[in-house]
Amino acid sequence: MAATKDPRPCSIADALALVGEKYSLLVLREVCLGNGRFDQLVRNIGAPRDILATRLRRLVDAGILTKRVYSERPQRFEYWPTQAGLELEPVLMTLKEWGDRHLRKGVDLPMVVKHICGNELVPVVTCRACGEEVRHEDLTAHPQAEGWTVAGPSAA
Repeated sequence: MAATKDPRPCSIADALALVGEKYSLLVLREVCLGNGRFDQLVRNIGAPRDILATRLRRLVDAGILTKRVYSERPQRFEYWPTQAGLELEPVLMTLKEWGDRHLRKGVDLPMVVKHICGNELVPVVTCRACGEEVRHEDLTAHPQAEGWTVAGPSAA
C-alpha cells in the first residue's frame, strides 16, 4: 500500500471542519427557528459570548449565515440562514430524529417538528433519481479521489 500522511479526501470531513462542532449546529438550529439575535442565541444555546461571536463570524464568512442590522444605535445584528444554511436544515432534522430515537428512546422529547401536512416530521433520506428510501445495503461507494480506493490509499 502507498504510504500517505494525508487522510482520505472527503466532503464529510470538509463539512465537519466548518459545522462539526456543537455550537455551530446549534446556532443553525436557532437561526432556522427564527432566533437570530445574539442575545437569543446566547440564551438558547448556552455558549460563552466570545465563542458564539467566533462561530457566527465563521458561519457568515462561509456563506451559511447572513448578518443584517436591526438596530443602528447601538448597532446590533441578527443572523439569517442563506440558501446554503437552509440546505443544512435536513441534516439537523435527521440528527434530531436520531437523538429522539436512540438517546431519548421516544420519551420526553424536547421538541416536535410538524410538516405542512400536519403530521410530525420523520425525516428519511431518499434517492433523488428513483425516490426510494436509502438503505445501507443498497449503497456502493466509488472513490473519485486519485490514489484512493474504498479500503484506503491504492498501491503505488
